[in-house]
Amino acid sequence: MAAPKRPPATRPLLALPPWVPGESTLAAALVLLMTLAIALIALNGAMPRFQSDDDRQTLTALPGGQMEPAATSAVAVAMDDSAAPLAASAAPAEVAADVGSAAPLTADTAPGMVAVGAALAEAAVAGPSAFVPAPAPASASQPESVPGAILPGNRVLAYYGHPHDENMGIVGEYPKEEVLRLLLQQAADYEVVDPTRPVIPAFELIATVAQRTPGDDGSYILDTDLETLTEYADFAQANGALVFLDLQIGRGTVAAEIEKIRPLLERPHVHLALDPEFAVGEGETPGEYIGSLDAESIAYAQRTLAQMVSDFGLPPKLLIVHQFREDMIANKLSLRPVAGVQLVIDADGYGAPELKVAVYNILVRDEPVEFAGVKLFYKQDVPVMTPAEILGLTPAPDVVIYQ
Repeated sequence: MAAPKRPPATRPLLALPPWVPGESTLAAALVLLMTLAIALIALNGAMPRFQSDDDRQTLTALPGGQMEPAATSAVAVAMDDSAAPLAASAAPAEVAADVGSAAPLTADTAPGMVAVGAALAEAAVAGPSAFVPAPAPASASQPESVPGAILPGNRVLAYYGHPHDENMGIVGEYPKEEVLRLLLQQAADYEVVDPTRPVIPAFELIATVAQRTPGDDGSYILDTDLETLTEYADFAQANGALVFLDLQIGRGTVAAEIEKIRPLLERPHVHLALDPEFAVGEGETPGEYIGSLDAESIAYAQRTLAQMVSDFGLPPKLLIVHQFREDMIANKLSLRPVAGVQLVIDADGYGAPELKVAVYNILVRDEPVEFAGVKLFYKQDVPVMTPAEILGLTPAPDVVIYQ
């Protein structure tokens, strides 16, 4: 029997030199490049850090200390994978030198984290399972409970915003009584998922608001009137809730901004939050640059709170530092626990669940963080992660904030 005839070979249209990789290799490389490109494009639009112009507005002072939204928006930024590099050297140790390395907001350098792009690219290749929370590093351990301390025996659930602006968070969308009702309802959902940790409700109030204009003192900050802050502090105390006073710094210093609210911080249930995003240096404007704080400025806040605890016999204070880019906290690895203060790093920023998990893993899970926090956005997160999903993170957050 004659052997079957082999069909004639098809001559390639273009003869390639022998050193060129084969067709299958080239095709695989092309597919990989396209996958990475799609991941980067998705990152560029997936996680805007802050609200749109309609959502985030500057405030203008009115007679009697009241405030209203001005026509000019304070911030309109978007998050992607092209973050500015970390500062080559640490900022001066003086308290006045708060600012680390600010990154300008341009089409090419919108705020984002250096490592998030790699995480998304890995997920695009490996599939959704790449975002399943991994076990905590072997060195990570839950801090021991300190007498009178809120953490880790409890979990804190906070609502964020400004009492005089409905566009800056849920706190300003409703009267404080209704905000508390919604807050308690949300807190109950977390206790259902984890009944081992009672949830303490909290208000996070923006005490100093970053502005695009310098103001009389050149700080690019507008202070929330103490009357309003005191009203909320009294209301929270009467209802068993905490208060966090959020400082946006501008061109000021952590030291100067703390002094503005010192009388309230001396109350047992009032705590502190710092937002490095709006801590900018000379020649920089909040909203045009993504700012940063040096670890020394955060350490100063720790020492100041610890001194209050010692002087007035207070229970340990909580200090929240918001972060959504690696370079927002310069020299982060130099941060150390301080007796009398519980430091929380809050993984900030909004977007799809897989991106929020990536941010949390990079900034909280994989770094030496004393206590873990995460921030959710009712309107911008699509979809909003459920309490079960949030408590499924590793480590489970000690502080959960909703804006």
